[in-house]
Amino acid sequence: MPFHSQSLTSKRHTAIALGFGVCLAILSILYLTAGSARAATATGANTGGAEFAPTPATTPGLRATIAEDGRTAIAPVDAPLEVQKAIWAANEITHKPYIYGGGHKSFKSRGYDCSGTISYALHGGDLLDAPLNSSGFMTWGVRGKGNWITVYTNPGHAYTIIAGLRLDTSGKGEKGPRWRSESRSARGFRARHPEGL
Repeated sequence: MPFHSQSLTSKRHTAIALGFGVCLAILSILYLTAGSARAATATGANTGGAEFAPTPATTPGLRATIAEDGRTAIAPVDAPLEVQKAIWAANEITHKPYIYGGGHKSFKSRGYDCSGTISYALHGGDLLDAPLNSSGFMTWGVRGKGNWITVYTNPGHAYTIIAGLRLDTSGKGEKGPRWRSESRSARGFRARHPEGL
């Protein structure tokens, strides 16, 4: 074999060997990186990237309680998930002001009225697809009190009791979407509830 052919063959073998070595090095780095990520995940270490919000706090038993901040509610651990999610959703708007008609066109609003507040909470619990006004709630769901959620409504006002705690825009203190521990008369209101709850 001529000299120049041997030289070309040798160069090809060297290039292949180098390419193979580079591939092995890259695979080793990927393997070690994946192993470190698995170990960090297993030990609960923060590996960076997107982080998930912690699950909101719950309270033992069957009844919701007002949190220390006086504005938000703590869902009962034994409540169905829909009920817990409705409470957590309502908590998102307890700093919003009362605005007549607020929350009627869209669940997202700069303020809420009575039925807009209830609509937002029920939507958060996957129990309502579109906002309703207080008259709309008069035919929503099932007649009577529910075990977990009851909406009290008439053509002029609506409020709800969720896991024993009242969500209302009227009562003592600030107007607007608020959790309230004191009860109110249901006289003149129609009681409705989501089926099964």
